[in-house]
Amino acid sequence: MVRLPGRTGSRSARRPHRRRLELASGPTRRARGRSGHGHTGGNRPSALRSALGGRSVAGQVFLLQVAIVLLLVAAAVVALVLQVRHDSDDEARNRSLAVAETFANAPGVREALAAPDPTAVLQPRAEAARKDAHVDFVVVMNTHGVRYTHPEPDRIGKRFVGTFQPALAGRTVVEQVDGTLGPLVQAVVPIRAPDGKVVGLVSAGITTRNVGGLADRQLPVVLSAAAVALALATAGTALVTRRLLRQTHGLGPREMTRMYEHHDAVLHSVREGVIIVGDDGRLLLANDEARHLLGLPEDAERRPVLDLGLDPGTAELLASGRIATDEVRLVGDRLLAINQRPTDMAGGPSGSVATLRDSTELRALSGRAEKARERLSLLYDAGVGVGTSLDVTRTAEELVRVAVPRFADFATLDLYDAVLAGEDPDPGAALRRTAFAGIRENTPLYPLGQEIRFIPSTPQALGLKSRRPVLEPRLEAAPGWQAQDAERTERVLASGIHSLIAVPVRAGNLLLGLVSFWRSEKDEPFDAEELALAEELVARAAVSIDNARRYTREHGLAVTLQRSLLPRSLPEQNALDVASRYLPAQAGVGGDWFDVLPLSGARVALVVGDVVGHGLHAAATMGRLRTAVSNFSALDLPPDELLGLLDELVCRIDQDETADSSGAPVASATCLYAIYDPVSRRCAVARAGHPPPAVVGPDGDVTFPDLPAGPPLGLGGLPFETAELELAEGSRLVLYTDGLVMDRERDIDTGLAELRTALASAGESPEDTCRAVLDVRPSRPVDDIAVLVARTRALGPGQVAEWDVPGQASAVGDVRAAVSRRLVEWGLEELTFATELILSELVTNAIRYGAEPIRVRVLCDRSLICEVFDSSNTSPHLRYAASTDEGGRGLFLVAQLAERWGTRYTPTGKAIWAEQPLP
Repeated sequence: MVRLPGRTGSRSARRPHRRRLELASGPTRRARGRSGHGHTGGNRPSALRSALGGRSVAGQVFLLQVAIVLLLVAAAVVALVLQVRHDSDDEARNRSLAVAETFANAPGVREALAAPDPTAVLQPRAEAARKDAHVDFVVVMNTHGVRYTHPEPDRIGKRFVGTFQPALAGRTVVEQVDGTLGPLVQAVVPIRAPDGKVVGLVSAGITTRNVGGLADRQLPVVLSAAAVALALATAGTALVTRRLLRQTHGLGPREMTRMYEHHDAVLHSVREGVIIVGDDGRLLLANDEARHLLGLPEDAERRPVLDLGLDPGTAELLASGRIATDEVRLVGDRLLAINQRPTDMAGGPSGSVATLRDSTELRALSGRAEKARERLSLLYDAGVGVGTSLDVTRTAEELVRVAVPRFADFATLDLYDAVLAGEDPDPGAALRRTAFAGIRENTPLYPLGQEIRFIPSTPQALGLKSRRPVLEPRLEAAPGWQAQDAERTERVLASGIHSLIAVPVRAGNLLLGLVSFWRSEKDEPFDAEELALAEELVARAAVSIDNARRYTREHGLAVTLQRSLLPRSLPEQNALDVASRYLPAQAGVGGDWFDVLPLSGARVALVVGDVVGHGLHAAATMGRLRTAVSNFSALDLPPDELLGLLDELVCRIDQDETADSSGAPVASATCLYAIYDPVSRRCAVARAGHPPPAVVGPDGDVTFPDLPAGPPLGLGGLPFETAELELAEGSRLVLYTDGLVMDRERDIDTGLAELRTALASAGESPEDTCRAVLDVRPSRPVDDIAVLVARTRALGPGQVAEWDVPGQASAVGDVRAAVSRRLVEWGLEELTFATELILSELVTNAIRYGAEPIRVRVLCDRSLICEVFDSSNTSPHLRYAASTDEGGRGLFLVAQLAERWGTRYTPTGKAIWAEQPLP
């Protein structure tokens, strides 16, 4: 039995009889029909007229708005008139006084008063001033008030109308008078002689109607605003009335009462409880279903919810008024789903309304649905979270982490060693524990890294043999599993683990390993549904593990190829102390390379390059370019010419690969080539789209020389430039590829700044510098990194001997004698004969076939180097002389006596050199 506020009697006494319901439904249905089908539109004008007529609240509001607008308009008009009048008087006073003073002090006015005819002089000027100043008159008069000027000529000569006596005493007079032109404001100003005597007067005046007019302009605006306000008030009242009509569907008071009774009947007949609670926590309304579900007493209304004997959780929820959505509460033997919302969200009274639904029968079904949802969520998370990398071990760890604790309390994954190495697995080999996850760290299960061989009676061995998942619900009753290791299995059971699922990891026809799921916390063992879930979970992860295995194999092959193409050891030379590093990318090897190439004259070439792309093709292309650079360096070319030849080679490779559809073209490549001369301590550098080198001075100062960048290799047709750097002995030249200073998360400027910081704090040796440089590399580089660090040395004056040779045959003997003496000083007497013969042939050829100046230089380094310079570009060639030839055997003798010999071109000519090994 429900009592609504303000009503008495029981619900049965309040409910109308059948005939009354039928009568009530007629008008209501007709009103709704009119609203739903558009017929209300015919009655809306009369309803609006009725509403605006004052009989409704909207009409009364409309009349009140009209009265307020009229009062505001009247007040605005009065204030406007008063303000305009005050402003007009002030404006008239200021303007007339300004015009009078200006004209009185104007040049020539005082002199005109003494003229025989002042009017003839002053009248035109006064009229011009009047028109320019927009005043009504400018009058000049004598001290007796007789006018000399006036806008109306017939007034000239007559006496001035107004007060001017104070002006004769030197004061200014401003007054309001009713003159011949109407109400006006006029000012009288004296005209003074140089001695201060008043010799005349000037008066200027303006009527107030000419100053005014502001009210005439603003009054229409005020009236228009009032009209707009009235129109808005009328429109607003009409909109409110239409909204009320639309919300009530055109129902009158009687129809609204009958509709309320219908709603009351529906409220008590629904199979869902409804509770309305006030903001003070008191029960305001409870329908029959709510009383039945909650077991409320008869006098529950108007009582605090907390005093109705409900369970504390449910009472606290209903009294709090907080928002709740399908919140399940146990009330007696029923599970109630409670939805609660505040009633003041749409401007209603404060409080809350709650609906109660009996969900006891649906709970069992929802539990099974929830379990299915959790399993689907587990499979989805496995699909997303397993296989995020191409690393076999990491993929295995991701699988066991997904399974624990959502599916199992412990999970282990065992793989064959061949799978970890990227090879095809051998089913007869032992397994290695690759991944483990559990709710506890210390467990008696086999630890990570241990090699495991399961005996045939174990569930794991049965699963590997049948390639099907195996369920062992009760481990304490599984003698086959306990036979694996009696002591260990006893400790496993003692730790609480009691159920096992073993699932083989299969990828096609390959058997990669085995996953074991263990349960300890739940008393229930694994069941058949969970066995199917485990099989699906492992099947999805097996694809990722096999992909990682294949990638490991391909990556290993590419890394092996790349490392085989890089220099295994750096050549011995005395010009530079060199250290190098190469790190392949995580995503696959690329085309980065470096090289150290000894040149003639104790010089050394340093090379760093990068082929764009990854994989075997990039590594193979890198090998071709490295071989080409090594061959081109034997020509002793300047860096820019060598890069030009390398650019042509890349273009030819692209053309060949494009013609062959099976090949992939070289997208681009970069290279930096530097030649260091230990004699001059100068380094010639050219780069083709490569990052600039870093130079660390002996004092630790780090600089990045501004070198011409040059286009990347393969563009063709664009020149390269060579720049020279002078390096102090002990300087470090750092060459690198862009993978060191660039990645997806930072640009090259940030990378260079980090590299500068690392080099500034690095040790002096090239090895220390390499270690410091690699500290700035990304944690997971997406590109290869090649680093080459060279610390410079210099050949001292005691290791270099030079002589200028005159272009005469007799100079050859002097050169031989000087070289012999220097060899004695160096302790190389054993090389005297061969050296004299070599220099005799080379100097004689230079004198005979070359051009002056001719210069000889001998270097004592790791070998004895003899160099003969001249200014011609003709290069000698080794040939066999005929038995009848008198000459042509000189270079043949040089080739037999020297270990190496050759020609290199210089900016001023050429140099022929020969090297002999030291004894």
